[in-house]
Amino acid sequence: MSEISGLKPSALWKHFEAICKIPHGSGNEKAVGDYVIAQAKKLGLAWKKDKTGNVVIRKPASPGKEKAVGVVLQGHLDMVNEKNSDVKHDFLKDPIVPVLRDGWVQAVGTTLGADNGIGVAAGLAAIESPDLIHGPLELLFTVSEETGLDGARTIEPTALQGRYLLNLDSEEEGTFTIGCAGGADSDIAIPLARRAIKAKAGFRLKISGLRGGHSGVNIHEGRGNAIKLLARVLGQASAKFPLALLKMEGGNKHNAIPREAVAEFLLEPAKVKAFSTLVQAACDRIKSEFKAVEPGLQFALEPFEPPAKLLPLTPKSQKTLFNFLLACPHGVLGMHAELKGLVETSTNLAILRTLKDKATILCSSRSSAASALEGTRQAIKAVADLTGARIKQPEGYPAWTPNMGSALLATMKGIYKSAFGQEPVIGAIHAGLECGIIGEKFPGMDMISFGPNLQNPHSPDERVEAASVERFWTLVVAALKSLAG
Repeated sequence: MSEISGLKPSALWKHFEAICKIPHGSGNEKAVGDYVIAQAKKLGLAWKKDKTGNVVIRKPASPGKEKAVGVVLQGHLDMVNEKNSDVKHDFLKDPIVPVLRDGWVQAVGTTLGADNGIGVAAGLAAIESPDLIHGPLELLFTVSEETGLDGARTIEPTALQGRYLLNLDSEEEGTFTIGCAGGADSDIAIPLARRAIKAKAGFRLKISGLRGGHSGVNIHEGRGNAIKLLARVLGQASAKFPLALLKMEGGNKHNAIPREAVAEFLLEPAKVKAFSTLVQAACDRIKSEFKAVEPGLQFALEPFEPPAKLLPLTPKSQKTLFNFLLACPHGVLGMHAELKGLVETSTNLAILRTLKDKATILCSSRSSAASALEGTRQAIKAVADLTGARIKQPEGYPAWTPNMGSALLATMKGIYKSAFGQEPVIGAIHAGLECGIIGEKFPGMDMISFGPNLQNPHSPDERVEAASVERFWTLVVAALKSLAG
């Protein structure tokens, strides 16, 4: 038996455990989509899979509830594939193994996929529960949510019949989310030139141990960005030593704060001792700066044998790259003027790769104000233009504007107070939710988002509180019953 097999509700955890066994990172959701379709077939329910891979399952209303307003339970099939560099895990074939630690379910060294496997599992538990009372019920499971809400963009306007949507992709128990930020990416390419130089010693500088996390949910916590920190150290060092950069990279996902970054470079042997002293001092200052929020931050400088065919960058290309990384904005850019404590605008310098003739950089920006999002991307473009970089800025996704007069919200507040004896927290989130896109596709759809306690999504420290999952399920059951009239 697994460590989570005895948790309640048993049907939900059964499906979650099954989902964990199926690799389902963004772009690789076919198998998990087949799994949810198999559940519909087993129950004799109508289902449809569109050309993108989104799945809709329909369950008829409970007897006597046929005239109730239809409800959609919505979640996404994909997960963020992140792991610690010292962990051997193939996300294309290896299962996630959930373990129970002090009341929390987590994986070891990788993301868990509770975002949004718990929401998917709750939907599947709902359609198989014989005692659940509900009106006409639909499940909408989308693909590629984590890479830019791509599945939601392709939902057909006729796909849903329900008028209430319960999004099961929130991460704080007791909070009803009624709004989210819009977002858009910037793809930058900096041309690089390389040169042949006399033989020098090879060194590798690596930053690791950062907490990373969701670039919307955790951006306000001041967590370190490994790419930015590495650029700081190398920028200082290159101002005093003839450092010759071979390679620099960091980050893996557009919506995850980079946890690790590494640079490989050449250095004159006679300068190694003084260089090491400077780097150690710079790293010590940064560790002191981040000691409260990044206690695990580590810097490692070590020699390595450079590839014979890989030439270092020219001094001009190297300086251009460092200047871009140092000048490119990252972090919180503005707080919401009306919703206290809510980030309005932020940007994440998410991914860096150096190739033979260019450096590729991805920045992911968010804002609940369309004009502020536009201004943020304009600033990134300005930095790109100043450094001679090429930039592409594809269309983003819309914000979900809060509706405090929502009938669904009023009903859900009453349900929550009746079930748990207290008022829920009402708020918006500085992250992308599919509700913004769904709301545009289905005008008049009344929507709300909620979920169990989930910490550190998009990082190997992701975990979900088992007891809160049981209360989350209680709320789902009570909501469906109440909305059925």
